[in-house]
Amino acid sequence: MSDWNQQIIDEFRANAGKVGGMFEGRNMLLLTHTGAKSGKQRVSPLVYTTDGDRIVIAASKGGADTNPDWYHNLVANPSVTVEIGTEKFPATAKLVADRAERDRLYAGMVAHAEGFADYEKKTERVIPVFVLER
Repeated sequence: MSDWNQQIIDEFRANAGKVGGMFEGRNMLLLTHTGAKSGKQRVSPLVYTTDGDRIVIAASKGGADTNPDWYHNLVANPSVTVEIGTEKFPATAKLVADRAERDRLYAGMVAHAEGFADYEKKTERVIPVFVLER
């Protein structure tokens, strides 16, 4: 997975935030976060939507029954760096605790990228949603 992610990261940075393949036409960002156990900086390419000034991401992990590693990192260390296009800025990640708000925001993810609907069907867990605020 890390090689696959690295290819997306390299393509994103080489093309001012644009990537092709299965992510072509999707809103993509790079999220730099700190490892919960290691303390090391990690970069994750993620599809996002917006809700007003907030950036919305979902810890879908393709519909797996466990959360992605970055989920645990954001819970432990919510200070992150976001790259969108050629812009790079600090942000704070907040887990959306209110179920109605989470459902509304996740519906926005589904509207942007229909694969998110499939991810929900593949797992018993409620896929967590985070908002990133500058």
